[in-house]
Amino acid sequence: MPYWLLLPGILWLIVFFALPMIYQASTSVQTGSLEEGYKVTWHFATYWDALSEYWPQFLRSVLYAAAATVLCLLLGYPLAYLIAFRAGRWRNLIMVLVIAPFFTSFLIRTLAWKTILADSGPVVSTLHALHVLDVTNWLGWTSGDRVLATPLAVVCGLTYNFLPFMILPLYTSLERIDGRLHEAAGDLYAKPWTTFRKVTFPLSMPGVVSGTLLTFIPAAGDYVNAELLGSTDTRMIGNVIQTQFLRILDYPTAAALSFILMAAILLMVTLYIRKSGTEDLV
Repeated sequence: MPYWLLLPGILWLIVFFALPMIYQASTSVQTGSLEEGYKVTWHFATYWDALSEYWPQFLRSVLYAAAATVLCLLLGYPLAYLIAFRAGRWRNLIMVLVIAPFFTSFLIRTLAWKTILADSGPVVSTLHALHVLDVTNWLGWTSGDRVLATPLAVVCGLTYNFLPFMILPLYTSLERIDGRLHEAAGDLYAKPWTTFRKVTFPLSMPGVVSGTLLTFIPAAGDYVNAELLGSTDTRMIGNVIQTQFLRILDYPTAAALSFILMAAILLMVTLYIRKSGTEDLV
């Protein structure tokens, strides 16, 4: 009976995941054109050509995704801690506010940031008055008095759109911690920061790992934020894949880029999980 219950899910994975992956793998080693047709010629040089031409977009995607993941962790951990230990009767309301962005389209949420970061908007004016733009210009994250069409805008969009994916695993992990452990640490004269460093944070590592993975993986392959909030200088590898598939119609290159991205993410995820020292993911 358990195997019969698993059968629908297994068939779903085979039809909508495994078969498309096999088809894309076949496409990546084909040669030809849309007019003449493509044939499998085991042309593995497509992988090297794609990587050698588009490695800046790969590197940019990793950097943007890493920056967004760090920001999500810095913003999400205090909020998740607040919900788990300090929210009280406001917990459910705060949780609704956390998931409220999911009530609207991903596209609409991203387009809203074009208004938030408009050149004449209050955000840019405030950053300019605080001389924050001077620092970001020096770092190369903004250009002049503009925030839109810069790396900072793309990272802001990624951070906003994927922040709930960080908060929810963190909250789940923190909520599981037995409060008596904090009391025991206090009985042993541990200060609040020592309690957090020695008890709370280590026990919340499954949530940290899960949240960072759920944030970094989709952010690295995202193309909507770079398309709507960035420029040609902030294109990520997702934008290149989308262009190759839908505009240039170079299917082998697009498929090769997709597999290179997948392999790179799998390698980074494997090393990260081993380095984190926990496989107890939420």
